[in-house]
Amino acid sequence: MSGHSKWATTKHKKAAIDAKRGKLFAKLIKYIEVAARTGGGDLSGNPTLYDAVQKAKKSSVPNDNIDRAIKRGSGAEAGGSNWENITYEGYAPGGVAILIECLTDNKNRAATEVRTALSRNGGNLADPNSVAYLFNRKGIVMVPKAEQSEDDLLEIVLEAGAEEINDFGESWQIVSEATDFVAVRTALQEAGVDYDSAEASFLPSMQVPLDADGAKKLMRVVDALEDSDDVQDVFSNGDISDEVMAQLEAEDE
Repeated sequence: MSGHSKWATTKHKKAAIDAKRGKLFAKLIKYIEVAARTGGGDLSGNPTLYDAVQKAKKSSVPNDNIDRAIKRGSGAEAGGSNWENITYEGYAPGGVAILIECLTDNKNRAATEVRTALSRNGGNLADPNSVAYLFNRKGIVMVPKAEQSEDDLLEIVLEAGAEEINDFGESWQIVSEATDFVAVRTALQEAGVDYDSAEASFLPSMQVPLDADGAKKLMRVVDALEDSDDVQDVFSNGDISDEVMAQLEAEDE
């Protein structure tokens, strides 16, 4: 029975991963469409579109899907949706602040799904501007460690506006003001450095340390929110240490 049980578990995990991949593809395509609609379909003249396409390619989104999304967004092909950006604010259990970025063609549906995901998992929707002040808009570029050492990377990106470089395991995280991250990305390109992603993001100005129980609750809320097709990104100020993550992974084994 152990073999059967292992097979069932593996199958379940694979189904969950495949479903997540499908949702990720849809969200990346949506972002490309919006970027093309906002700044045009020329990658060389639209840095936001360029980065959206690069991220999609890194995530193995088929080129045909990417090309069609650009055409829909730029108006070269019919069928583009009227996507609208909405940001919701909320709390996870333990007072962890959450920012939820949506791209939707139905505001009522998006609001309902966000509220439901929060309330069913011990969180709640917050009033506008009650959480946003805890986050700063920053440019984030992720570079694989195999590409450069930290010192070499600093030499490349410091003059372009990078504020700091953080160690993210197998990657370096380069942080800049949101207005400088295109310059940072360009400096990396000119130096021949490959990067995994470059985008404007939200970073918390202060973090709430979480134990294993708090981490589980936060992850449940985030998973429920990301399960919505309307939710594009979720940011929180919950701090899950390496030790707590190792504890959770050990429990899952």
